[in-house]
Amino acid sequence: MATTPHPAPAPELSTRTLNRATLARQLLLRRADMDAAEAVEHLVGLQTQVPGNHYTALWSRLAGFDAEDFSRRFAEREFVRLSMMRCTLHTVTARDALALRPLVQAPQDRSLKSSFGGRLAGVDPEAVAVRSRELLEERPLGTGELGELLAAEWPDTPPRALGMVARHLLPLVQVPPRGLWRTGGAARHTTAEHWLGAPLAGSGDSRVRPDPDAFVLRYLAAFGPASVRDAQTWSGLTRLREVVERHRPELAVFRDGSGTELYDLPDAPRPDADVPAPPRFLPEFDNVFIGHKDRSRVVARDDLRLFWTGYAAKPVFLSDGFLRGTWRIDTDAGTATGRERAVLALKPFAPLPRAGRDELAAEGTALLAFHAPGADHDVRWEPPYADG
Repeated sequence: MATTPHPAPAPELSTRTLNRATLARQLLLRRADMDAAEAVEHLVGLQTQVPGNHYTALWSRLAGFDAEDFSRRFAEREFVRLSMMRCTLHTVTARDALALRPLVQAPQDRSLKSSFGGRLAGVDPEAVAVRSRELLEERPLGTGELGELLAAEWPDTPPRALGMVARHLLPLVQVPPRGLWRTGGAARHTTAEHWLGAPLAGSGDSRVRPDPDAFVLRYLAAFGPASVRDAQTWSGLTRLREVVERHRPELAVFRDGSGTELYDLPDAPRPDADVPAPPRFLPEFDNVFIGHKDRSRVVARDDLRLFWTGYAAKPVFLSDGFLRGTWRIDTDAGTATGRERAVLALKPFAPLPRAGRDELAAEGTALLAFHAPGADHDVRWEPPYADG
């Protein structure tokens, strides 16, 4: 009697193989010869909780990145910052803001209910959102300013809770000068539709429909190979297994060391585990370590607490492809030359080999030239976290 053969098990990918694949997708294995808009769309946005994070993120990823040009294009509304995946601020292209923001509305709804539902008792959030849109499209406002204006109509509700209704239910962009190169500014908001002069996907005036399947496939292109839980952690969405299952016949399937199934686009790059990985400097909450439930492909579990606690994080550096420490730039105007002095302070999680330190120092010198041109530069090593 003939028996049905069991399918061959999915190939196993080592942690280093996953590391190199992730670096390649994240444009960190070698700097890409891409336009900034092409790169930002390939990466499905850049997490930018700190307004200027997109500059370091793109400098580390793109050959010849021009911060002034990016800043000009940001001011001209080619790029925007708004709450996207996981209800966190991302820099995306205008096109992606309109196409993707409706796809991540469900986490925004959940977050509003869980964080502010009790303080909004007796209030119709949709009515607050409608009034908020009117106020924000008259002129950009901070969340606090908006809340105070709304409190005139809902006096029994805390102004902050009222302001957060708009933050969650409307697609609010933070307008320049916030986010411009070497320029600060208060966080003031208006709606994406008003700022960009176009409707969101799925609205009555848009010819574009939200496409969750394309969203997940784009995630795999930028973060794969990845599990369903990885995709859900990155996006903040649930029930993505049904999307993956629809596309399983056209996807490559692997497994990690624990047996978890990982999915990928068949022709996406998956370099060998021994491909050299250059040193890279990354901003707080960079995509490379925020995009997976299982982050072991880029950082040891015990090292997470050294640079990321709750809502606070430090900029980090990669050595041999993995997160190995934190960095900061200190400035001092009182130098003998009369020029500002910029010092890159590097603090590794544990002692690094001499070759890794030399590579990081060289890359760090280039980072200083990017962030502090015209200053005197120095690279300083601080004792490893492992030394206490």
